[in-house]
Amino acid sequence: MPSSARARVELWNRRLHFYLGLLFLFFIWLFAVTGLLLNHGTWTMAQAANQRQETRAERTVRPLVGTTDLERARDLMGQLGLVGEIDWPSTPQPAGRLEFNVSRPNDSSRVRLDLAQQVATVQHFESSRLGAFRTFHTFSGSRVNAPSSQREWVLTSVWVFAMDALAVSLIVMVLGSYYMWFRLKPKRRLGLVVLAGGVLSCGAFLGGLL
Repeated sequence: MPSSARARVELWNRRLHFYLGLLFLFFIWLFAVTGLLLNHGTWTMAQAANQRQETRAERTVRPLVGTTDLERARDLMGQLGLVGEIDWPSTPQPAGRLEFNVSRPNDSSRVRLDLAQQVATVQHFESSRLGAFRTFHTFSGSRVNAPSSQREWVLTSVWVFAMDALAVSLIVMVLGSYYMWFRLKPKRRLGLVVLAGGVLSCGAFLGGLL
């Protein structure tokens, strides 16, 4: 590679490291702290995150507007003042009822509507501050048993986009680190040892856990 082209590559590689690191610094801290809370459930902070308050209420609503379950659910959420990601039950809707869940990092609600009587029952779960903070680690609006489900809350889509950007940025930074290591000829042997150790340890975990 010509020296001028190599200089440009190294310049942009350093810039990406600087600015991507600054941009996603607090995101990385967020995932580090929430990951610790998930891994160590006996910690006092983790136990405090498990605390939540439950309330139950019934409310008469007006006839729903919409031709699909999603449209009717959104109308009902507006009447009840609920905001969040809609989570549909895995079973078909019971006759004469509309049932779904609404979730956000800080709270969730089970909504059950009797279409004949127009009475909605809402079971609301309010998480603690730490519980909401921990939920950011896994909150994506997608369920394992329904991977094709669509995200309905715009903030969920924005959050998922930010996490995708973080993942891509980390890949770019790691590849840039490989390049910078390779350019340090006196350090290549030590780097190979460390790289091999990382590959072997990761492989051992994958082989043992899968």
